[in-house]
Amino acid sequence: MIQDYLNSVEKFVVVGDRVLIKPRDMEVRTQSGLVLPATVKEKEEIQSGYVVKTGPGYPIPSQEIDESWKDDASQTRYIGMQAREGDLAIFLKGKAHEIEFEHEKYLIVPHGAVLLLIRDDMDV
Repeated sequence: MIQDYLNSVEKFVVVGDRVLIKPRDMEVRTQSGLVLPATVKEKEEIQSGYVVKTGPGYPIPSQEIDESWKDDASQTRYIGMQAREGDLAIFLKGKAHEIEFEHEKYLIVPHGAVLLLIRDDMDV
């Protein structure tokens, strides 16, 4: 399912500690079979969707001393994130920013707004 979206977003470079999410269909069926339309679910503060891409993580400052004789090898280093492509993410809807690309809706969510990740393979 997530592979369908990857071809159209290959050009995206997610920056920093952000996650690109393809929102799940908001229509929900109750246990009794009643269908709740998306307008009912819009009022909820929590949303879910599939992680399409992630940024490199939280940038950390270099601890090296700047010495004139050293080569300038000051690559930006990052603290990685837990979210991975293909994860189902449960996140705070209020922190998400919606974008549209090729008639598809995506959400850019800061990693700190992700509350829970559901992963098929349990290799942590």
